[in-house]
Amino acid sequence: MGNAKIISNKKYSEMFLIMGAIILALGIILKFVLDRAVFYDLPIYIMLIGAGLLIYGARRFFDKKNSNMEVEISTKTAKNFLTNNAIIIALLALVVVIMIIQPRFMQYQVALDILTQSSTRMIIALGICFTLLIAGTDLSAGRMVGLATSMLQTADYANRFFPDLPQLAVIIPIVAAIVACMIFGCINGFLVAKYDMHPFIATLAVQVIVYGVCSLYFDMAPNRSQPIGGVRPDFIFWGQHKLFQIGDFPGISILVPIALAFVILVWFILNKTVFGKNVYAIGGNREAAIVSGVNVFATIMGIFIFASFLYGVGGILEAARTAGAPNNYGNGYELDAIAACVVGGVSLNGGVGKVGGIVSGVLIFTVIQYGLQFIAVSPMWQQVIKGVIIAVAVAIDLSKYRRK
Repeated sequence: MGNAKIISNKKYSEMFLIMGAIILALGIILKFVLDRAVFYDLPIYIMLIGAGLLIYGARRFFDKKNSNMEVEISTKTAKNFLTNNAIIIALLALVVVIMIIQPRFMQYQVALDILTQSSTRMIIALGICFTLLIAGTDLSAGRMVGLATSMLQTADYANRFFPDLPQLAVIIPIVAAIVACMIFGCINGFLVAKYDMHPFIATLAVQVIVYGVCSLYFDMAPNRSQPIGGVRPDFIFWGQHKLFQIGDFPGISILVPIALAFVILVWFILNKTVFGKNVYAIGGNREAAIVSGVNVFATIMGIFIFASFLYGVGGILEAARTAGAPNNYGNGYELDAIAACVVGGVSLNGGVGKVGGIVSGVLIFTVIQYGLQFIAVSPMWQQVIKGVIIAVAVAIDLSKYRRK
């Protein structure tokens, strides 16, 4: 064991309870005793961290199943912790630096904006994680966004895409756009499942086709490749409506609970259904999955169709949030989603990945992008930093497999 120290689960839990109580008390003092404007909403974050540690400690303390469990504290466990959480630790350090440079970053309005921007990306990342779990990928995400917006313009808009089209129920163009995405997802799945084509090549080909189709669609008269504007308020509602606007509280975007609902749905599918177990089985060992009786063709088809459904939903909500769409809308979203999944622990080797990791990965990338913009870092440097993070995350992922 070397310098390892073994402590009981009870003592380990008490450590978190004490730390949580101290941090919570510090937040209360900063908020209600000192009440200095320089802290902005930092005391609220400190109190949330303290409350989180208290909850974690209490859960371990009252967990009867692990009451007799012992915890090893050593250099090795510390190193493993740092390795497994290196990206999160680096993110926290970056947030601290941003807060020092620009204290206004401590405001809870910033956190609400980050959650809003993360919501649509979360849905797209949840879709792309299915393809990564089978050691594949999908480069065709989010290219059909303009289809819905083109049929949801106000009647008095000067450059209306379909001048003679009656006012349709908002659900009709939305369903049409999602179905269009699923058709292309079906093509992706067929190429991969039927011809054993590598997902990178199959989805790259479909991505190019989709972009061409969208460009031709947007170039139709009278639009002539102009960005679609004049979107109806009943569509914008799904991207810009605020919930819980009470007193001075600005409210939470409707996108946040929608994204949370899809997080729960995907978690349930991956952890509680036969389809989810088959996804992990194919990603872990495709030959063994076939021998075990898994219908690989149907599962792969289902993966790409369901993933494209999530791309469609995410793209539509993003169009509603920004109240418009050009023909290249969604460009690069798939790469950000792949990067977020990798940073969140989804292995490129397939078979490994959790929904919680995907959520953290999306939040990490959104915080980085929003934070760097907040302190006016050049967009070019933002790309460099994102690239370094992706490279480091993949290197850590590969190192884990080498050790195993």
